[in-house]
Amino acid sequence: MAQNLYGPRVRMGNWNEDVYLEEERMKDFLDKRARGQLLIQRNRRLKSALLRPTQLSVPEDGYIHFGDHVMLVNPDYPETEAELVLAGDLSLCMTPDEIKVCLSDELEVPCGLSAAQVKTPVSRNTFVVLSAGGDATATGEVLRYGQNFCLGIAGGVENMMLYLSSDHRTLLKSSKRSWLQEVTLTDEVSHLNCWQAAFLDPQLRLEYEGFPIPANTKLLISHCYTNRALAAHRHLFVSTYFGKEAEVVAHTYLDSHRVEKPKNHWMLVTGNPRNDAFTMLDLPKPPAEDTRAVEQAMDLNTQ
Repeated sequence: MAQNLYGPRVRMGNWNEDVYLEEERMKDFLDKRARGQLLIQRNRRLKSALLRPTQLSVPEDGYIHFGDHVMLVNPDYPETEAELVLAGDLSLCMTPDEIKVCLSDELEVPCGLSAAQVKTPVSRNTFVVLSAGGDATATGEVLRYGQNFCLGIAGGVENMMLYLSSDHRTLLKSSKRSWLQEVTLTDEVSHLNCWQAAFLDPQLRLEYEGFPIPANTKLLISHCYTNRALAAHRHLFVSTYFGKEAEVVAHTYLDSHRVEKPKNHWMLVTGNPRNDAFTMLDLPKPPAEDTRAVEQAMDLNTQ
């Protein structure tokens, strides 16, 4: 009589293949986790690098110098052209492509830019004012109106420096939402990285040419090669790795008086020497003067 050697635990054919595949998947998962190659591990490392707190420079004389760490902030202003806008102060931030971030834990160039409601200095919004010619001896010198300079950012990655760059708009290269001149971050040093700061009032712009640039004051930042001003579109949103943020382009917006609109207004924000705030924007504003007594006295004099 033949003895039956097969039992309920014996799996043959496709059942056996499924068991082996599941074991291989588990081994591959454990190996990637040990080497830190899982998608969630790579995303956490990149996010922690981009959101690492930084320290802004605190100039003693109140002016911007080469080598200073600053934030580029588009000040708040009432937007009447669109109903849905990002209100408040917007800081220029590094914005890596969402698809590339999911595939790799390293920053790929060219890297995008956006304007976000981030007032705390972190790696993705802290820029370094650099000399346009790459002269290291210029570190510490005062930056002046009309002088060429570069804006670099490390993004929390060691031995890596990306530069704010722009070029003419083409059919294959433009901004995603407005189709205007694109502004990106690249690791190539060229004439496309040169920018200039101009005084805000156009009637006094020539008089202030060559004067030192005060920190935390409104100014214009123009691209030297294309002569386009840096602008933030509060009504055009881009989907980023950190959520919904505003689009940043290089385009000069002029009103009926040939004056640049608030979209082109920027501030080079420095650190706050006090311990209760991070930047100079966090300083409490002085209370407005009470003019009611003066107005009552004027009314009495006129009666």
